[in-house]
Amino acid sequence: MENTSLWVFGYGSLCWNPGFEFDQTLTGHVKGYSRKFWQGNTTHRGVEGKPGRVATIIEDSRDVVWGRAFRLVGEAALRYLEKRECLLGGYKTIIGNFHPRHNVPGLTSFPVLIYVATPDNHLWLGDASIADIANQIVDCRGASGHNVEYLLKLARFMREHIPEADDKHLFTLEFLILSKIKEQNLSLNYLMGETPLHDRPPIEKQDRPYDLDNLIQFTTLVEHTKMLHV
Repeated sequence: MENTSLWVFGYGSLCWNPGFEFDQTLTGHVKGYSRKFWQGNTTHRGVEGKPGRVATIIEDSRDVVWGRAFRLVGEAALRYLEKRECLLGGYKTIIGNFHPRHNVPGLTSFPVLIYVATPDNHLWLGDASIADIANQIVDCRGASGHNVEYLLKLARFMREHIPEADDKHLFTLEFLILSKIKEQNLSLNYLMGETPLHDRPPIEKQDRPYDLDNLIQFTTLVEHTKMLHV
């Protein structure tokens, strides 16, 4: 692996929807940060006057953030990220140190570019109760889809690709959001972008790829099991 390569660390939608060209990707973590849904979004997962909530990372010496590093190919990928993350998203760039999840011959860690949001950007929403954050996510959508899709696909990526990831903020939001969807009898297929609005049945009791009861039971079981092994 070339140390001169430019790598980018994704901890939000980049994990499951990078949208740019890369020639290598690794899962792993950066130390000294915590993932929070404190950044507002009015271009992808919300609209002006009704922003969605997306992930950023904040300094926390006791925590790590798991995600996915990408080695970029060409200048087009960086220009795309600058527009997606900085121009439209309100993020700035920092350099962090990425630790691969699996051993990489001759390399235990390497620098990565990280897009982070801070309180000095106009989209910053900051801290709120976990219930209020969940309510806002369930209530918002934007040009790229529903805010629910953003969070649930990120949680699913972590469970499937980094099962040891312990992110109480993310997984508590996942559980609350799934519970709210069930309580309000919303279409999870629609929220996840699987069913167009005009094809949505008035009451969705049919078989579907996302089984709310099983998902809720599964998230509860996983978090309970983690607590037993702390």
